[in-house]
Amino acid sequence: MSTPTIPALTGTATVALPQERAFRFFTENFGSWWPADYHIGQADMVDAVIEPSVGGRWFERGADGSECDWGRVLAWEPPHRFLVTWQINGSWQFDPDPAHASEIEVRFVPDGPEQTRVELEHRHLDRLVDGQTIHDMIAIQGGGWGTLLELFAKTAAAQA
Repeated sequence: MSTPTIPALTGTATVALPQERAFRFFTENFGSWWPADYHIGQADMVDAVIEPSVGGRWFERGADGSECDWGRVLAWEPPHRFLVTWQINGSWQFDPDPAHASEIEVRFVPDGPEQTRVELEHRHLDRLVDGQTIHDMIAIQGGGWGTLLELFAKTAAAQA
């Protein structure tokens, strides 16, 4: 019997920044636009970080100085794309087993000299323990990845 496939989640937004600046703002200032309520650590989140290299961590930092992993960087190709694992299970806890990781790929596509289209695909949710719960929470209750990308675009435009 085969494991049912959970459909990928996608999102797209256009940001009023050239490709290189959009990539840098997204990755270097991740914690400035990521909603602080969207965290899994015990402490209130004060920052979210993507370490800029293959093998780097994707994690949150708590108000008490604690750190809570979300995943790892699998590909780092500035200013075009990056790929991270999502190792958060259906109970909203970090799962250290990479066999249980889904993937999030973010692409930055020039859309004119001063504008970039950001495309996100969250795939392999069937690998997660209780991946359907994650899918449903992001797609239905969280408004989807497009909502978060629009927040990124608005924050980036305000900082430009």
